[in-house]
Amino acid sequence: MTAGAARPLWQGRTLAVLGIVLCAFSLRSAVASLSPVVDLIGRDFPLSPAIIGLIGTAPPVCFALFGLLTPLFERRLGLERVAVIALSAVTLGLIARGVAVDAVTLVIATALVFAGVGMANILMPPLVKKYFADRMGLMMTVYTTVMAFSTFLPPLVAVPIAETAGWRTSLSMWAVFALAGTIPWIVMLVRDRTGAPRDAAAADPDPEPEDRIREGRDVSLEDAVAVATGPIVVAPSNGRIFARMPRIPLAWALAAVFATSSTMAYASFAWLPTILVQYEGVSAQAAGPLLSLFAFIGLPASLVVPLLVVRFRATTPLYIIGALGGLVGALGLILWNRPELAWLWVSLFGLVGLLFPLALVLISIRAREPETAVALSGFVQSIGYTVAAIFPVLLGVLHTATGGWQVPLWVLAIMLVLSIPAGVIVGRPRTVEADWERRHGRRW
Repeated sequence: MTAGAARPLWQGRTLAVLGIVLCAFSLRSAVASLSPVVDLIGRDFPLSPAIIGLIGTAPPVCFALFGLLTPLFERRLGLERVAVIALSAVTLGLIARGVAVDAVTLVIATALVFAGVGMANILMPPLVKKYFADRMGLMMTVYTTVMAFSTFLPPLVAVPIAETAGWRTSLSMWAVFALAGTIPWIVMLVRDRTGAPRDAAAADPDPEPEDRIREGRDVSLEDAVAVATGPIVVAPSNGRIFARMPRIPLAWALAAVFATSSTMAYASFAWLPTILVQYEGVSAQAAGPLLSLFAFIGLPASLVVPLLVVRFRATTPLYIIGALGGLVGALGLILWNRPELAWLWVSLFGLVGLLFPLALVLISIRAREPETAVALSGFVQSIGYTVAAIFPVLLGVLHTATGGWQVPLWVLAIMLVLSIPAGVIVGRPRTVEADWERRHGRRW
């Protein structure tokens, strides 16, 4: 099917568009809506640094765990049913978070939220491919843009709403979007059972964007985004290939890049508002918008970075810009902690947002075969999310032990510096198969 023969995005699949957009919005609003109101929650019941760190650890832990379990659920129930289950879990978790009575119930509710988010993370790319095979690049661009928008919006409005209507309303109101997201998939399932017409799946697509990239052919921005967001899979399909990954230096370098990116994101969503209030001296009202500023930088990055990588091979420069920008931002927060400069340091630290789309696109183009890409994705994301799960708790422990935020910020700065060699390694244009063959002297 040629690009000119592709159907309009909405034609015959309106419910699928709505289902994917609403799901994408719920994936990130759940992550970004809690930390700006932690101080307000603390007025009703105590939240120790360990508890806040545990809440910050929930996303990567759930993403890793349910990345392994979701393919098993999907094989038994189908994509649409598991999508309903995932969004229902997010809805219930967000409501439960809003009615939490102590730290324990808040943690349990948060875990339920991210269990649903972890399942939905895995489901979205195959759902896009099922319903939009002829418009996959465009729909993945829509999907990632909505996710980026829903990452910076909640911190922007969380504190004003909490001060007006209470923190419980500020937390639970996002459940409306998750609940709405279940409706298109339920309607489609009901239509399937009754035999009524349903949103049609797309016809056969053009050759895969990954194939065009490996063949050296030109790619569009849509194709680049499709590649960058494609391998969101943790469960490997081939145990033999997966077992080879720990013996390939390129795979470890990619894991280090992904771990650094994930750590910076989840540590920031867990602690950045608290650091800004307690150490930088900004108000709680300003801390939310500053977290929103940090998240906003990921929006253009998610669109531009994949194109720069696959078309211009700009991997190493992009990584160095992201890592050094984050380093300067962290040093600014440590050494020049004045409220009037907080926006500058947060903006520079937000350049670490370049690293996440960079890591995702590299997982696709650093493997020759699709089966290898799945195994590489499993290896990289398993390690990355494990590392990212440690740091929110670790930073909380270091804060409690030292009584300040200098040491935790130094830890993040040091991690960025140590990750730069890995960023240089992944910038070399070779695949994990070629790396294996060069080191072991035999065919992959």
